[in-house]
Amino acid sequence: MLARIRSAAVLGIDAYLVEVEVDITNGLPSVATVGLPHGAVKEGRERVTAALVNAGYAFPLKRITINLAPADVRKDGSGFDLPIALGILVASEQLAGEGLADQLVVGEVGLEGDLRPVRGALSMTLAARKAGLRGVILPAANVSEAAVVDGIEVRGARSLADVCGHLGAGVALPATRVDVRALMGERAVDAVDFADVRAQAGAKRALEVAAAGSHNILLVGPPGAGKTMLARRLPTILPGMVLEEALETTRVHSVAGLLSPGQSLCTVRPFRAPHHTISDAGLIGGGSTPRPGEVSLAHGGVLFLDELPEFRTNVLEGLRQPLEDGAVTLSRAAITLSYPARFMLAAAMNPCPCGYLGDPTHRCQCTPMHVERYLSRLSGPLLDRIDIHLEVPAVAYRDLSSHAPEESSASVRARVEQARRVQRQRFAGLPGLHANAHMTARDLRRFCRLSEPVERLLRKAVGRLGLSARAYHRVLKIARTIADLAQVDEIGVSHVGEAVQYRTLDRRRFPMAASTGSREGPEPGRPVMGPELHNNM
Repeated sequence: MLARIRSAAVLGIDAYLVEVEVDITNGLPSVATVGLPHGAVKEGRERVTAALVNAGYAFPLKRITINLAPADVRKDGSGFDLPIALGILVASEQLAGEGLADQLVVGEVGLEGDLRPVRGALSMTLAARKAGLRGVILPAANVSEAAVVDGIEVRGARSLADVCGHLGAGVALPATRVDVRALMGERAVDAVDFADVRAQAGAKRALEVAAAGSHNILLVGPPGAGKTMLARRLPTILPGMVLEEALETTRVHSVAGLLSPGQSLCTVRPFRAPHHTISDAGLIGGGSTPRPGEVSLAHGGVLFLDELPEFRTNVLEGLRQPLEDGAVTLSRAAITLSYPARFMLAAAMNPCPCGYLGDPTHRCQCTPMHVERYLSRLSGPLLDRIDIHLEVPAVAYRDLSSHAPEESSASVRARVEQARRVQRQRFAGLPGLHANAHMTARDLRRFCRLSEPVERLLRKAVGRLGLSARAYHRVLKIARTIADLAQVDEIGVSHVGEAVQYRTLDRRRFPMAASTGSREGPEPGRPVMGPELHNNM
């Protein structure tokens, strides 16, 4: 007898339907699985055999052929265990199969017949709804995640016996519902706060601008200046996620197997901070069985790279495409996968190998050649893709010991959310455009019209700093964000002036030390731009 069960597999972060066909005929007892099974799928027949016997069912001693269609796509994962087990029971007439006609079934089966969670349950449920199926049957541990999808019945089971009871013995599995609106209204209590950071008003302002427009930022300063402390507090001032962002981020984390038990949605923006020894596959994604990398796991949130020049060159250069396109494309001989990677890059580095170039309290031990070699680890094209380059000076003792209250993350976040609301209204109806940092050249011409005085200042800045076309566009985007924070429609001279100050590394040296090798730092409050530009503000 032949049985057909609908299941699904994940490709990238998307799922596609797989029809599990089980045919039982007379012959020598054997089990053959065809349809390009790989890894855990091949091993599944041993788990299913033991699970059926231990759950009290008879395993047919006949010739069993299992086909996974479409047969030209490689199948991986343990999610086919449950549909194969049900297919064997239906084909051997131990279970009626009428109730499975409009259901998608997925789940890993333990040797005692218990059901264990699988990866990508949210994507599979979305695929089932798109295909017009009525319901999904899956392990109870995946129910909260799958029930986020409206318009389809999601039923969770703890064992193979529970599923068989639902299909044949009249013991119904209740459908699960999740209040998505309530989930999106929740915000986790932050363990850190901007109020913990003493002084560093300029760095806090730059982070506020970065958060308001979703701009990438690079913090440059000596050891102990607070670069890492500032970067780790960046998520606390980011606005809450919208449902579209939460669903896509959850899909990525589900495929990677990083969702906590019982977690329905990723409603908190992720913060990923990989070590500088990470490989290119670990950061960008890939491997023998392609998996999302850190750039995709940071989708919708922040990717923090501490000690940026210490990362391998090939790893850093792999960031170019995701920073530009907001996605990662992995090409293999048989398949091409795409993972979303729309994240904010926050990076930190020292100004030189010893870290004290320009520090007034420590003498730098590096030669100009050492400094040049250190900085050359960051290519121009990569720096072009980082919107804000900011110097973070060391904090003086009087500031560290001060008991004056600092502004909290909640206060800063309120201004950031107001700026984001302005941007959402501006970009309404434009797909994929949620923040100023995502604007294309065409969008800049439409939304960043400049007056003659502003054009004059920007022309002078481009000439003096030698900005590339990409860096010029970055300055415009930052200026647009600064104007949004000021709640004005027109970009002014002061907005462009501040935006230009955030392009430190375009001067081909750090402003904290003169090109003659002086160890003295700049005067407090001195602008990064030259006096001529400053006078035009």
